[in-house]
Amino acid sequence: MSEIIKVGVVGATGYTGVELLRLLSSHPGVEITVVTSRSEAGRPVADLFSNLRGHIDLRFVAPDLDDLTECDLVFFATPNGVAMTMVPELLDAGVKVIDIAADFRLQDADEWQHWYKMEHVCPDLLEEAVYGLPEVNREQIADARLVANPGCYPTSVQLGFLPLIEQGLVDAEHLIADTKSGVSGAGRQAAVATLLTEASENMKAYNVDGHRHLPEITQGLSAISDSPVALTFVPHLTPMIRGIHATLYADLIVDDVDLQELYEEYYIDEPFVDVLPPGVSAETRSVRGSNMCRISVYRPQGGDVVVITSVIDNLVKGAAGQAVQNMNIMFDFAETCGLESVAIIP
Repeated sequence: MSEIIKVGVVGATGYTGVELLRLLSSHPGVEITVVTSRSEAGRPVADLFSNLRGHIDLRFVAPDLDDLTECDLVFFATPNGVAMTMVPELLDAGVKVIDIAADFRLQDADEWQHWYKMEHVCPDLLEEAVYGLPEVNREQIADARLVANPGCYPTSVQLGFLPLIEQGLVDAEHLIADTKSGVSGAGRQAAVATLLTEASENMKAYNVDGHRHLPEITQGLSAISDSPVALTFVPHLTPMIRGIHATLYADLIVDDVDLQELYEEYYIDEPFVDVLPPGVSAETRSVRGSNMCRISVYRPQGGDVVVITSVIDNLVKGAAGQAVQNMNIMFDFAETCGLESVAIIP
């Protein structure tokens, strides 16, 4: 294991931020030295998040580059557009960065501006940033200064499709991802759509005409495909707190294939991907609070359509947990260090 590293967390008052603090607080190789929040500066972290009492004895401070450059690694759990204003100076100071937001996920600055409605202030770093999906980019992550942590939907969808796309077994131009997310994916800020009386006992599709995670998914799948990738991506808001459930559809172009064996072999050495036995359905409660992705493989009626279901906790494997997994790879910790917790049922 590496020596203990000093870590800072910028923007630690959202759901992703507190989940990151929860995981880091029990990591044996980490000393949390800086936790920032402009709105809560001066307030003890444990006063805002009572689950951290006895685990984190720090106060929130306003983000300051002098403090952050004393760290070995800085996580950004901030709104989109914040990290890119500070990352260049941190990298120049020798600090490594993991951005849990979307500032460095897309490689094309114009496409980023199209989807995120703001100009990218350091487009020169987009090419250097390593996309932090360990199951694909583990070696590049190990040598990275800057890691772009994947989004929650893109994590579940890509892990579900990867074996099919890499092996060229399906029509990559006609993929469908029907996805559902818990309300925590919308963030901690107050909004009418996520009030209990609005979200409970209700389910709805949103951003059907174009969700900003779409180009991230197609970029990742295209990187391992021999043919163009096109995806119909429909996200839904569901009345649960945590969880992503992705039901994925693709048309097989190769008939003689054992899909169950394919998936089991593809992920056999992955510590955080579990391919379930035939006939066992992936369910969100089986991953709640854990860094696991669980996958079920189907070929209904033995036909030409393959159906994959992929579930993750949007706050863990979909955000903070995957960020810790990337940190472990970057600093030569055991990849599972700090992430061994079993999912919470009920």
